[in-house]
Amino acid sequence: MIANTPQAPYYAVIFTSIRTAHDNGYDDMSHKMVELARQQDGFLGVESARDEIGITVSYWKDLDSIRKWKNNAEHMIARKRGREIWYQSFKTRIAKVEFDYEFEKI
Repeated sequence: MIANTPQAPYYAVIFTSIRTAHDNGYDDMSHKMVELARQQDGFLGVESARDEIGITVSYWKDLDSIRKWKNNAEHMIARKRGREIWYQSFKTRIAKVEFDYEFEKI
């Protein structure tokens, strides 16, 4: 599902990853993190896709909201497990969305 974001400007956190062969609770933790992120002040939405490369884009009101999410205790545990078990590599990018537009066939 495409996130229903507000009028720009807002921020996007783009998380691109390559997984290891180990699941070890990844799917459960991934769902838990999305639900936890939804409860955070400043969270606007999320989109995710995975094939060989996974891409998750979360949208936030401002940089302070992103910092608070990064420092959330449960999120910190998930990030640590990601480095230890789930990810071969990843990259996080933070970008300010200045403009967006959309199309939907009715």
